[in-house]
Amino acid sequence: MRALHPPFVIGHRGAPGYRPEHTRSSFELAFALGADAVEPDLVSTRDGVLVIRHENEISGTTDVAQHPEFADRRTTKVIDDVSLTGWFTEDFTWNELSTLRAIERLPKIRPHNATFDGTQPLLRLSDLIEIVDDASERLRRPLRMVAEIKHATYFDSIGMPLDELVADQLKPWGSPERLTVECFEQTVLGQVRTRGVDASYVYLVESSGAAADLVARDGSAATPYSDQLTDAGLARLARDVDGISVDKSLLLTDATGSARDPVGTTDLVARAHEHGLTVFTWTLRPENRFLAEGHRVGAVDADWGDWRREFALILGTGVDGVFADHPDLAVAARDGL
Repeated sequence: MRALHPPFVIGHRGAPGYRPEHTRSSFELAFALGADAVEPDLVSTRDGVLVIRHENEISGTTDVAQHPEFADRRTTKVIDDVSLTGWFTEDFTWNELSTLRAIERLPKIRPHNATFDGTQPLLRLSDLIEIVDDASERLRRPLRMVAEIKHATYFDSIGMPLDELVADQLKPWGSPERLTVECFEQTVLGQVRTRGVDASYVYLVESSGAAADLVARDGSAATPYSDQLTDAGLARLARDVDGISVDKSLLLTDATGSARDPVGTTDLVARAHEHGLTVFTWTLRPENRFLAEGHRVGAVDADWGDWRREFALILGTGVDGVFADHPDLAVAARDGL
């Protein structure tokens, strides 16, 4: 079974190939470049405001290190079994975070984006809702949001249940036509749905490992992502979620079954469709650093490789949506099919 519509192009954190991720200019540019939707990552402040950041640790995406008044907030925490040192959103109020400015997360790969460092404030989920609504009206086309809940098990462990915060914000706005809620943890997706948020629900799947909520519950016996992508696993997922969103390497293969030098694609999209699941994939990027080895051109990570070939292979699987850092390139590849 194939997708019933051309695949959605989802601006991955906006258009971070051209502007620092999760900023107003990044989201607005994504829509101007033809994206059908944008994806924010959601974490919480100490006072329960949903902030749009890639992670709750913000030293790599904000200028917090340049604020001496916050020097004493630097600390080390274990988030989903990973030890991280830096500054964390849950240790700040929104008023405090509003004094920070965004910086480019990948300055060596995207030095042009670093020229915007320090010029744009952080955004709340409420700000992005306004951006989506305004862009829909201005561009006269229906636009969507694909909201990713980050580190739900961790936030719940410190008394900040993200399902409550997300439901409070999105329940008045949501509809399946314009809202998708996604997470690498299936538990919180069920909690948000139970709270009455009208949306489509998508389970994010890594190429290895196991989900943080399952690891927290089952330890080393946690079901790995790979088992969830078998036919039996997909059938179980289809009872609780509307779709899956997978690492692009799970769609690419060569004659030996590897995704390093892909010449073909796997049957994952077709199998998921047979179970009634939609399929998204992430992340389409043109730089050598992010392409499969066989699609790289030259040895410089920041240079663009044969992105057209890789994008075409992925879009040719019948996938329902693709996350892209450069939405215009994904639109061009989709329209060229």
